Amino acid sequence: MKVVDAIAEILKREGVEFLSCYPTNPLIEAAASAGIRPIVCRQERVGVGIADGFSRVTNGRRIGVFTMQAGPGAENAFSGVATAYSDSVPVLCLPVGHPRSSSQVFHFFRSAQAYAPISKWIEEITVADQVPEILRRAFTYLKLGRPGPVMVEIPGDIAVEEFPGALNYKPVKRTTSGANARDVAEAAKILLQAKNPMVNAGQGVLYAEATDELIELAELAQLPVSTPLEGKSAFPEHHPLSLGTGTGVMPRTVHTFLQKADVILAIGTSLTKHNITAAAIPPGKVIIHATNDERDINKQYASDYPLLGDAKLVLRQFVEAAKDILGGKKRDPEGAVTVEIKRGKEEWLKEWMPKLTSNEKPLTPYRVMWEFMNLFDRKDVIVTHDSGSPRNQLVPFYQAPVPRSYLGWGKSHALGGGLGLIIGAKLAAPEKFCVNFMGDAAFGMTGLDFETAVRNNIPTLTIVLNNNFMAAETHSMHASHERYGTMNILGNYADLAKSLGGWSERVEEPGQIVPALQRAYKTTQDGKAALLEFITSREIDYSRMRD
Repeated sequence: MKVVDAIAEILKREGVEFLSCYPTNPLIEAAASAGIRPIVCRQERVGVGIADGFSRVTNGRRIGVFTMQAGPGAENAFSGVATAYSDSVPVLCLPVGHPRSSSQVFHFFRSAQAYAPISKWIEEITVADQVPEILRRAFTYLKLGRPGPVMVEIPGDIAVEEFPGALNYKPVKRTTSGANARDVAEAAKILLQAKNPMVNAGQGVLYAEATDELIELAELAQLPVSTPLEGKSAFPEHHPLSLGTGTGVMPRTVHTFLQKADVILAIGTSLTKHNITAAAIPPGKVIIHATNDERDINKQYASDYPLLGDAKLVLRQFVEAAKDILGGKKRDPEGAVTVEIKRGKEEWLKEWMPKLTSNEKPLTPYRVMWEFMNLFDRKDVIVTHDSGSPRNQLVPFYQAPVPRSYLGWGKSHALGGGLGLIIGAKLAAPEKFCVNFMGDAAFGMTGLDFETAVRNNIPTLTIVLNNNFMAAETHSMHASHERYGTMNILGNYADLAKSLGGWSERVEEPGQIVPALQRAYKTTQDGKAALLEFITSREIDYSRMRD
């Protein structure tokens, strides 16, 4: 067998089901021969996004893989890998590289050099018989510790070399560890003695599949729970103790409880300060920080009680410690916390109902999203958003009921990223109704990959909120737009979707929102990719909170 055949066989043994890819690349043929389905995208960064969405929905239990050609192909994939790195997603990237004889030539793009700052680990294959140990290292980094993209560069000449001898490779086993038991006991005592404790649960809870343990701890100690954007759905948002998602935009309950909290348990989160994905923690709080990466501890917030360990195991340790401390008693026997949360949500939502139910034309995007949220059983839906306005409008109001029913992302937020994510999500969970909300500017970046879903029979729904305008940029491009029309964007995306072979409709009337959504849903159930284009207003009023 050739080196690419050996790599394909290792991928198969590791349970890889498909290969997101863009030619020209000998690994594509090798994977197909091994029974791994190639999915050829239209643009490399969307291909990375497909692998990314797949890994997110499977919590890294099944790994998304992307491969591309040397030079331009590897260059085009960069922003997709940057997103996976910023959001800690385990994706395996296998770029073909330049031949070893020219790998040091000045001005040649080398993935092993260029991608090092945005990869958890990166290595180049230089000798054919190193393939098993290099791939074993790669999958070890993918499966253990903090997730992140891993890259193995395959020089073009070595890719087609003969692999010497038999292929000796066994799949990598996962392993995790809990935190120091005494440290957990001390932290649990502080948490339960606090007057106003709360939990900030990140995507580490999702990757550890620790939602049940989080619910048990929250109910046992009556702890209000919020999540950053990447952790959205780690705690059921219809739960009486859910505050919602705390980001640059948020329900008022998150802001209220952050201000009054005296102790915060941050579990499975990096506590990275970011004005889009994470609500800022006010000064003066006691912070218990549990993470599986020591680089997060004291990174930007001082940690009073640092804990290192897997979120599932650490939460189980907290549950047992809480049972010992409480001794069968309830922290909040009158249920005052849940009453306050309920009242706060109702008051905040009442203020937004005029927008959420508006009959105005052009349509307000909030009306489109509100109808969607209330039409479908969200336990059977996976939703993601794109950057900019669709994210800001959707995040505070959409209640994610089960883990990974919502894919939140945004630290490195290139426009158009949501389309690849939702295609990967559908590959991971074909039984789910998988929907991506994006604006017209985002569709302009990656919209042609709607055809990738059509061609590969991946029945997703793309919702384009088209206001023919760069509304989020209004504050920064006023003079240039007045003189040159710089914020105008034109296009009929429903017509484009039809020309690409998919089903589509253009919706302008408020009364047609629900019927159009129902027709789109049926189309996806019939196995066809769908697109709905809603003509919307230039809405930039978001649920931002200020002290």
